[in-house]
Parts: sequence; C-alpha cells; structure tokens
Amino acid sequence: MDEIHDEIHDECGVFGVYSSENRTVAHTVYYGLYALQHRGQESGGIAVAFADKIVYHKGMGLIPEIFSHGELEKLPEGDIAVGHVRYSTTGASQLLNAQPVVFTGKCGKMALAHNGNLTNTKQLRDELIKRNAVFQTTIDSEVMAIMINDLSDGDILKGVIRACPHFKGAYALVIMTTDKLIAVRDPYGIRPLCIGMADDDVVVASESCALDAVGANFLRDVKPGEIVVIDSNGIQSHMMQNVPKDGNLCIFEYVYFARHDSVIDGCSVYHARQEAGRLLARHYGVEADMVAGVPDSANVAARAYAEESGIPFVEALAKNRYVGRTFIQPDQRQRENSLSVKMNALRANIRGKRLIIIDDSIVRGTTMRKIIKMLREAGAKEVHIRICSPIVKHPCHLGIDIQTYSQLIGAYKTEEQICESIGADSLKYLSVEHLVESCKKSNLHFCLGCFTGSYPYPMDDYETDKLKFE
Repeated sequence: MDEIHDEIHDECGVFGVYSSENRTVAHTVYYGLYALQHRGQESGGIAVAFADKIVYHKGMGLIPEIFSHGELEKLPEGDIAVGHVRYSTTGASQLLNAQPVVFTGKCGKMALAHNGNLTNTKQLRDELIKRNAVFQTTIDSEVMAIMINDLSDGDILKGVIRACPHFKGAYALVIMTTDKLIAVRDPYGIRPLCIGMADDDVVVASESCALDAVGANFLRDVKPGEIVVIDSNGIQSHMMQNVPKDGNLCIFEYVYFARHDSVIDGCSVYHARQEAGRLLARHYGVEADMVAGVPDSANVAARAYAEESGIPFVEALAKNRYVGRTFIQPDQRQRENSLSVKMNALRANIRGKRLIIIDDSIVRGTTMRKIIKMLREAGAKEVHIRICSPIVKHPCHLGIDIQTYSQLIGAYKTEEQICESIGADSLKYLSVEHLVESCKKSNLHFCLGCFTGSYPYPMDDYETDKLKFE
C-alpha cells in the first residue's frame, strides 16, 4: 500500500449544528461531513440530541456508505447534532475508535468530536486510570472527553475550562450536551475551526466549505484558545488563560489538507496555492513544453505556474475519482498495479514533450517515482518536478500521519539525492520563506515543524525513530 502511505493525511473533520427548533439536524450534519470527506475517509458518525437523550450512528468507510441503509432517517429530529469524519493518526482504524465519542457522565449525556492529536495522551490516560477511569477506545479524543467530564462538577463549560490547560497538542473540538453546543480551539490554533449562521441556526465546522454546503453564511473563525458556547442564550465566548500572542496554524492546511474553496483564518486556500505556483515559476523555472499538476490538490498551483511562466498548462495525468484512500490491494501484484488504477498518463498529450510536473509534497517518494516512470513509459522526453512546499524532514504529532523519520525520504536525503532516487530530470522545492509568502495576504503565524523541526510543543519524547529505509 505504498501509494496510499505516500500521501500525507490529516486526522479528521468536525461539524456541529445548534438549531432554534427541533428538526432533522442530522441531515445538516450529513451534508457538512460530505463536504469535509477529504479530511477523513476511514470512519465517521453523527450524534443527535433528542429530549434528554443523545442518539448516534457510527460506521466505517465514507459518509454515504455509513448511512446507505436508511440510518440517517432513523436518527430522530432534534435541535443539536455533531459529526465527525476520521483518518486515524493515533488509535487503530476500527469501528471502536470511530467518533463522535458518546457517553453519560456528570454532565449527563455528552458527545465529543475532535480534529488533531494530543502529545501527552499517555500521561493523561495514566492519570485518569489512577482515578478509576475506564476506557473503551485507544484514541486521545476519549481521554479528552473523560477529563472534561471528570473536572466538570456537572457543569460542562467548567469542565472544558478546567481540562484544556492539561491538553498538549492540537485540538479543534465540537462538544454537545442535550442543551449546548461548544466549539474549542487549542491555544495555538493548530487546526482550523469556524462558525457560520443559517437563518437562526449556528453551525461549526473544520472548514468554511462545509458551511457553504449547508447554506450557512460564514460568521468568523474560532480564535486560538477560544471556547465558544452556543445555547438558548445565543453565542458566548470564553478565552483560555495564557494564550500565546501568535498562533501556529498548520501551514499544510494550505498546501494540501483543506479544500481549495475554503478560507481559513482569513486566508483563501485557493489564493495561497495560486501564489505557491507563481513563486515556483518565478524562482525555480526550467525550460519545458508543458506544465501539469498531480491531481487534484496540485492543479491550482500548476495552472498558476503555467500563467506565470508562459508555458501552457496541459493535463498529463488522469485520475480515477472513484478510488479512495481505503483502496484495498489483497496481493502483491495488485499492490504494484494500484497506482495505475488510481492514475493514468495521457499519452497523446505528453509523447515527445518536456514536462514540468507540479505536486504539493513528497513523503516517501514511492508514488512520485512511479508517476515519473509512468510518464516516461508514455513517451515523455523530460520530467521536471516542482514541489509547492519545502522538503518534509521531520515527523508531526499534531494531527498528521507522519509519525516517524523512516516515513520521510527528506529526513535523510538532500534535494539532489531525492531527484536521483525518484528518477526526475530536475527537482526543486519551494523554500520555507516562499511558502510563508504564499500566504502573505494574512498576518498568520504558522506551525512549520515538519519542515524545520520547530514545534509549538516539545517533541523530544516522540523523536525516537531515525531508521533510514532504502
């Protein structure tokens, strides 16, 4: 499954709605999660507050698959609902670990959905077990839910305010009780979270594209360190103590994770990718006959590169849009053929041509190596690779599934060595400075840890794997 593991995945997407009346709020969450499907394709679920109960359904696979047998209609009408789509970075990929986490505690019925990853999960879990907590899953989200409940004294807001200082890492949360919807963003704002309004309904989502999907107007982003409570009294904001002056939004949201029609913390993902393509053309140009992107996330940058350089944009690769990240390859031969099923070269477009191929990142290098081989076999004369981000040199434990150095070709090879390894005629990466410049229309500060090794939180306990693979 090299081709699947050669992509960088974000952990998940979250969505919540608070309605002024009882209605089919589960349908709103369904369409919101559909718009966030790119953030997680392993499992998902929806929980609905109905009277004094929380009713939920969770399953493995894509949202349409999970709710393909009438499960959505079986969820009751209600006034509050939360949902989640997951790609596991911690905890095994199994139904047990699907979210939202739903349980009964001091605050009554409660559901929690989490995007991100804590770096101190083990310490918190051990502490809670000493206090007789019982865990049903292996995910950090359950640790957060139990700690919030444990410290709440029956008041969910009090529990959130008391628990958050104990959490180290990235978290964007939507939490539901039978009468409240709460949105929480960690003090560094590492993962995105925004609020919208649809008539009198309040909607919370990982990305603004999900607000658009349900007809909600963007209201604002949840601030780093902010706890937003939505109930019958309206929208109330509470700030955590000792919030850093500057946030550290994960810049990979703009490079790859987010949908290009989203706006995060005031910066358009589309415009950031456009600018990255222009900067590549301006500073890392090469003579060629055509420019193409690796579909889909690199196409915006590829078109911008073509416009800036004057070299025509021509599609070189066709993608099968019906093959997801959960594509199964039962035997070795099928594993070897899997990239051909996901992607194919457009021979008529590239035969005898010098190509510039734009992509967002290189992780292991296995997929890019096979793409270049595919293009050469289809008749490409030259293949020059341009990457819209710097070399990924370090793992991430803040919600991206690159947990070890051995997953990263950039951890032990230089740009020249990577170029030789993947078989390109030339290879250039965008510099860290140029990547930050691509988001210049904002005044944001970013987490650049996977490029520089400098994180908002100490990672010494996690940097244990220096194994090099060939």
